[in-house]
Amino acid sequence: MPNSRQTPLRKLQLRHAGIRHLTSTTEAKELEPFTLERYFAKYEFSTPYLLCCSDCEPMQLTSLLQMADQDSLNRWQQLRLAYTESAGLPALRIEISSLYRGIQPEHVVVLAPEEGVYLGMLALLKAGDHVIVTFPGYQSLYSVAQSLGCEVSFWEPVSNANGALRFDMEQLAGLIRNNTKAVVVNFPHNPSGALPTSQEWQHLIELCRANGAYLFSDEMYRLLELDPRTRLPSAADAYERGIALSGVSKTLGLPGLRIGWLASQDERVLMRVLELKDYTTICSSAPSEVLALIGLRAKDMIIARNLSTIRHNIKAAETFFGGRKDQFEFTAPLAGTVAFPRVTTGEPIDDFCKRCVEGAGVLLLPASVYTHAPSVEAGRFRLGLGRSDFTRCLRELGAYTDRAARSARRR
Repeated sequence: MPNSRQTPLRKLQLRHAGIRHLTSTTEAKELEPFTLERYFAKYEFSTPYLLCCSDCEPMQLTSLLQMADQDSLNRWQQLRLAYTESAGLPALRIEISSLYRGIQPEHVVVLAPEEGVYLGMLALLKAGDHVIVTFPGYQSLYSVAQSLGCEVSFWEPVSNANGALRFDMEQLAGLIRNNTKAVVVNFPHNPSGALPTSQEWQHLIELCRANGAYLFSDEMYRLLELDPRTRLPSAADAYERGIALSGVSKTLGLPGLRIGWLASQDERVLMRVLELKDYTTICSSAPSEVLALIGLRAKDMIIARNLSTIRHNIKAAETFFGGRKDQFEFTAPLAGTVAFPRVTTGEPIDDFCKRCVEGAGVLLLPASVYTHAPSVEAGRFRLGLGRSDFTRCLRELGAYTDRAARSARRR
């Protein structure tokens, strides 16, 4: 009887067995504690009003199953709780590849999103490499590289006259060196909601191409552009050395499935990721893969609903902060589920967020979890715009901060 795990992707692995690995043994360095995740671990499951979550409203299982086509429903009802293919369920990889212009199913590896960051960095980088990373950002996008002994340069945003943050391409050009191995970006950007123009995105790709650098692109919030005309081509399509990270957590509101993927034209990188994956999860959860397939096949309906929620919540935020200009500054994001407003009273942002969670049960994410000094000094905090209870949480925040402001005036 043939081995059920000797899949087409395994055959592809064997075909490329002679390709040199893209990593080499380096002196191990300790990974720093993940500040943002430790902050959530402390508060997320005991605080009633979560006003900083980055996912869209999580779906109920029954609601998702009601969206299933007949093929997906059959897969769910006949599911065997067996091992799955290391690269992912073939039907799921076909569905994922349809999100791109030039990516075939064999150019996709299914894994948990954070696993994609970790294994992608291990596959690409070695000690002594130079890496450029958008900052502030999700900590693993730079801390894994640092733990490998890479030198990391941070590409930081600048504010325009309206307080909106943007990433300047000339600044990026000034950071690139002869030994720059990878440029790591996250657009739409978490936590600011910034998004380059198509011309800026093309300039970024040409900078990478001219220097032979890989482009690792965290695209977890892609497809949530408020204006679809601003949607950027995926790095996996636009650049032969582009590696795109995406998943169902943010855009589709299915974070509990823990399903994401890496997509790339570079088969050598994907082969190395698969080899490394044998040391982590080996394969994904069979139920999660089928549920992710259902979600992706119903993506148009789900994304339309989620964008409606985000637009509604942005309007509520603009009204809320517009009536409290003596306390806050707010700029709506161009895309994604998060914004990065400021407290303008001069109160340290950590103190403000601690008061809110302890005094009102409202969880905000202070800029200090990103260890980005300019954002901390500016009093920034992350605001999540994707949840259906946003306006209720915002009311609780307003009631608390208004009481505090009145009390301060009386003193």
